[in-house]
Amino acid sequence: MTVPLLEIRDLHVQFPVGGSLLGHNKRLLRAVNGVNLSLAQGECLSIVGESGCGKSTTALAVMGLQAPTSGDILVDGKTIIGDATLSRMDRARIAQMVFQDPYASLNPRQTVHQSLSAPLRLHGASKSEANDRIADILKKVGLLPEHAARYAHEFSGGQRQRIGIARALILDPRILMLDEPVSALDVSVRAQIINLLLDLQEDLSLSFVMISHDLGVVEHMSDRVAVMYFGQIVEVGRWDAIFANPTHPYTRKLIATIPDPDTILHPHRNRATAAAPPPPAGFYFHPETTDRPDVYAAATPSDLIEVAPDHFVRCAT
Repeated sequence: MTVPLLEIRDLHVQFPVGGSLLGHNKRLLRAVNGVNLSLAQGECLSIVGESGCGKSTTALAVMGLQAPTSGDILVDGKTIIGDATLSRMDRARIAQMVFQDPYASLNPRQTVHQSLSAPLRLHGASKSEANDRIADILKKVGLLPEHAARYAHEFSGGQRQRIGIARALILDPRILMLDEPVSALDVSVRAQIINLLLDLQEDLSLSFVMISHDLGVVEHMSDRVAVMYFGQIVEVGRWDAIFANPTHPYTRKLIATIPDPDTILHPHRNRATAAAPPPPAGFYFHPETTDRPDVYAAATPSDLIEVAPDHFVRCAT
């Protein structure tokens, strides 16, 4: 079998919440609860779900920006976070992140050149090598070399996101974590940034993990989709299988929310407006949502069941 480029194994991230100032009676919030995912070379895997489901926390854990409670993260079959954690410098050449807010993610006191040159100098590049690399990467993201002398406030939102993408690419990583990369942008420039990312993926042989709640963007960019609900993956498969035949009730609720005035193009979508049912005590998923008893009869709530080739779903029994 081909070894995945990125593999997440049994990832758990917990936070203590509540209790007194002295730390008494605190409880654990299981933000990420046993996530298993893989990413192939050149693939775009999207993690979708409502706010608070744990998708951004998963991305931060992969980046080493949030310490996992337990679990392992591997690249090419080698552990980078877990029992054999790589240094931050080594991880920086493997994966980088494009943040949601292009306004907050850039230092207003630094020029574009300063922002892009800092990681290069930390990794041993000479001044001339850094200058050449910065000019090249600015061109790749659709900016001009003279933009390197400007500050962040001199750019539009779309241009700032291009700078954020350039900064993520400056060390030539293999994986980009895209955390809602277009949600803070005007509608008029979202398509430009999406097309830029797709062009860069092809030109630079990049692999993407995209965090998003915008299923229209997910449908356009993704090879596979993982649906997250209360800290766990409840359905994962190719995007066309997920959108054409959503199996988990929560997935169906998500897809039903996609604005689509042309129902002829998507006749399978049920325009239900009800929210997904909250999990009762002892269950991650409401027992009434188990509409395939023949499939789930032998499953435990922690099992992912293959309901079609490369299409997996989880449900309580």
